[in-house]
Amino acid sequence: MSFHAWRNAGWGDKQEFVCLQGSYHGETIGALAVTDVALFKDAYGPLLRSSRVVTSPDARNAQQGETAQDVARRAAKDVENLFIERADHIAAIIIEPLVQCATGMAMHDPLYLTLVRELCDRYSVHMILDEIAVGCGRTGTFFACEQANIWPDFLCLSKGIRGGYLPLSLVLTRDEVYQAFYSTDVRRGFLHSHSYTGNPLACRAALATLQIFKDDNVLANNKVRAARLTAALAPLKDHERVRHFRQAGMIWAFDAVEPDAAKASTFSRRFFSAALENELLLRPIGRTVYLMPPYILNDDENDDLAERTRQVFESVIA
Repeated sequence: MSFHAWRNAGWGDKQEFVCLQGSYHGETIGALAVTDVALFKDAYGPLLRSSRVVTSPDARNAQQGETAQDVARRAAKDVENLFIERADHIAAIIIEPLVQCATGMAMHDPLYLTLVRELCDRYSVHMILDEIAVGCGRTGTFFACEQANIWPDFLCLSKGIRGGYLPLSLVLTRDEVYQAFYSTDVRRGFLHSHSYTGNPLACRAALATLQIFKDDNVLANNKVRAARLTAALAPLKDHERVRHFRQAGMIWAFDAVEPDAAKASTFSRRFFSAALENELLLRPIGRTVYLMPPYILNDDENDDLAERTRQVFESVIA
């Protein structure tokens, strides 16, 4: 849609896309082209368009004395340098706002989104935010980008929007983009459609989910749940074998310290198996353990989740 909108506007050379180091946006051909995780991408490499990869604003990359905002500024500068060189050929940059999930729950400061939004405006590049995993309240606000006080040109939603019941994805965009396709000339129309577009049952599930967000005051209640679970996870935060304990709304993550290379390579599998034995479904990404619990856990269940996670961690690193 970004490419076609630029072409309709007379900018046919804008065909390149930019993604972040370690980014993951899906496994269909277009989405895979802007994914920077070798496990998913390498097998289909010959079929994919190449994309431009810029530095991740992952706060774990902070150097001595740096803050998360310093890392965000450095990463945004990398985007600016690329835009200076290639803006006339770049259609869009795609970002998972606040949390890059598949690369190990890499969290960044909202300042990064603010700075990149300014760069996109200055150099006429579309900003695409992939909120499929981090939207619908997962980072604490309904849209993650709200925390940066910005709005993208395209915003992708799925997962949480339908409460986990039926497949549904949607893309929100600006009026200017819509108008680029509004024409009696069918060649200007957006023809990249899908057989199940507008599925009424899935859309009804989404409407019911949105009503629950409103009626149950989900976002406010999640703040209380998040504070309690963060407190319950304190023993892990202070553990000598834990680094980079971090939280964004209803997402928690930490990196396990495993000096033994052989054990480090099997940490994820061993942790997953031990968690199942303790009736937990936890699937680490490498040595990154993360929690993305449902929004319906009560206090006892949150406390139990934290305690069992700690017990599993202790048993795996012992």
